[in-house]
Amino acid sequence: MQENAEQTLDGLNEILRLRREKLFEMQKNGKNPFEIMKYDVTHHSGDIINNYEELEGKTVSVAGRLMSKRVMGKASFCHIQDIQGNIQAYVARDCIGEESYACFKKLDIGDIVGVKGEVFKTKTGEVSIHASEVLLLSKSLQVLPEKFHGLKDTDMRYRQRYVDLIVNQEVKETFIKRSKIISEIRRYLDNMGFIEVETPVLVPNAGGAAARPFDTHYNALDEDVHLRISLELYLKRLIVGGLERVYEIGRVFRNEGLSVRHNPEFTLLELYQAYTDYHGMMDLCENLFRDVALKVLGTTKITYEGVEMDLSKPFERLTMVDAVRKYAGVDFSEIKTEEEAKKLADQYHIEYEDRHKKGDILNLFFEKFVEEKLDQPTFIMDHPVEISPLAKRKPNDPDYTERFELFITKREMANAFSELNDPIDQRARFEAQEELKRQGDEEANTIDEDFLNALEHGMPPTGGIGIGIDRLVMLLTGAAAIRDVLLFPTMKPLD
Repeated sequence: MQENAEQTLDGLNEILRLRREKLFEMQKNGKNPFEIMKYDVTHHSGDIINNYEELEGKTVSVAGRLMSKRVMGKASFCHIQDIQGNIQAYVARDCIGEESYACFKKLDIGDIVGVKGEVFKTKTGEVSIHASEVLLLSKSLQVLPEKFHGLKDTDMRYRQRYVDLIVNQEVKETFIKRSKIISEIRRYLDNMGFIEVETPVLVPNAGGAAARPFDTHYNALDEDVHLRISLELYLKRLIVGGLERVYEIGRVFRNEGLSVRHNPEFTLLELYQAYTDYHGMMDLCENLFRDVALKVLGTTKITYEGVEMDLSKPFERLTMVDAVRKYAGVDFSEIKTEEEAKKLADQYHIEYEDRHKKGDILNLFFEKFVEEKLDQPTFIMDHPVEISPLAKRKPNDPDYTERFELFITKREMANAFSELNDPIDQRARFEAQEELKRQGDEEANTIDEDFLNALEHGMPPTGGIGIGIDRLVMLLTGAAAIRDVLLFPTMKPLD
């Protein structure tokens, strides 16, 4: 044991060497902190501070990370950090004993400790614990970032999120808030009669979105499969089966690049409701955003990157054609042919591919001229059929579909349809998608025969919606990048 211990000290800097030497000394003396199995925690820091009048003079036990230590002869102060914040402890030699006090003085910043004692206030009015016991529960062998500067390097923060959570309290609060957002979404949908379900992650056919999937292989079945890119096709099978209101919150995977808005794996909410349409989904989406903001933030008024908005106000609703007319001054209702659309694209210097049709060109105009204007909550409705293979056509205008996307802060937050339930039309659209794939579109869908078989059994009129949880969390926490709301975002290898 001692020989192995000495070998672990080779090549370490002085600070890390000292920490390990302290550990080996304790272990040699029969006081191995890693052999402690549990500690009886009666309160957390916030509970004590917020309920001081009730707890004054009573004995409490807290546990957490030692974040500061000020030794002053026979008495010392330290701060313990737990999930709720920090609380001060007053540690006196006469109260915990000479041997325990000597051990306390050897503690390092970052050590996990348990503190037991009476609640009191110092002369400066700080709620504290007068310690009668301080116990080392786990030894920290690494050094935390310097106290007053914290962990600022964003790359290191994402790679070592555990350190980020220790030293940046606002980061911890963001992820606690994320959990509350998801809980409130579940509560809202459960109260509306939706049931939460789970569907496969590994699928033979990755459909339901325009995205390139990740590929893998089942050894036992000798079958190539994909990681799902959406939740849609399985959830709609459940609507066919008679589960009239279903939702799933789960990870989906898209083999694409990284950006402040994109991570290859992200959390998606999808829900489907029988006997409603995309107008019903608009109402549900608007009310859901409003309710979650109110429950989590206590207000519907938020500011994101300097833009103020009030989610209690009705969200604007524009068709894609109207939005392009409003922001680009181009009226696609007057464009009748693919050739006219491409000539217009040339005029406005918009790049397109030979395979693109009129609806694709309209969407390119929207992406170039409109998206950057949509700071306030806006539903963009009635997308062209070329880019909406799973949405119902508008009965009075079959070139367009009953589909909408919600945009806030220039970002797509939700995507919804009056779901296509005509299996013949659906097969034709799948075939059109396969033709696009043959022409080189890696994001095009392929035919899903089992899904078509489900539709042939009859799916009722249905509204469906997908909401990106990560972008919603960004909005409600003020996070600038998607990595700030993912505990462990995808990172490029260091080498």
